[in-house]
Amino acid sequence: MAVSVDSQDFRRAMRRLAGGVSVVTVCAEGKRSGFTATSVVSLSVAPAVLMVSVNTASSSWPLMQAGGRFGINVLGERQQFVAERFSGRDGIHAEARYECSRWQQVEDAWLLEGATAAFACEIEEVFERHGHAVVLGRVRALRTAAPDDGALVYWETGYTPLMARAACQDPVGA
Repeated sequence: MAVSVDSQDFRRAMRRLAGGVSVVTVCAEGKRSGFTATSVVSLSVAPAVLMVSVNTASSSWPLMQAGGRFGINVLGERQQFVAERFSGRDGIHAEARYECSRWQQVEDAWLLEGATAAFACEIEEVFERHGHAVVLGRVRALRTAAPDDGALVYWETGYTPLMARAACQDPVGA
């Protein structure tokens, strides 16, 4: 039995699901692009595999398919401008999204210098459903940076910092 859910109600409900912000980078035939994603998930640890959802109508999807490799860059609060550049909202496309940031190519994937965590992945498997591709990426290399700021989170249609936990203190009178 098929159940139909109103798409606007679904969008409103999903805005309540906070998600870590990542930039997914793609490259093929000398062309680079990428997109901002909150749909990055760890699938397994051994082997190290990440999962990301990609709109198949996006300009990044053909480059991801052709290149076979991609980067996932987990952003900190000071990197919100990178998330905005890769979101496409301001009409910034393809190679121009990489301007104003420092990038390094690792295992044929572009990783952001200073990202909280960055992963170079190789496509392992793809499932296409409902106008999106769910891509499983085998991690080939990774880097982490010292957490000098909070994580960047997307919630209720906007970016918000998630501050690092303060050191626990004994409650008064304990």
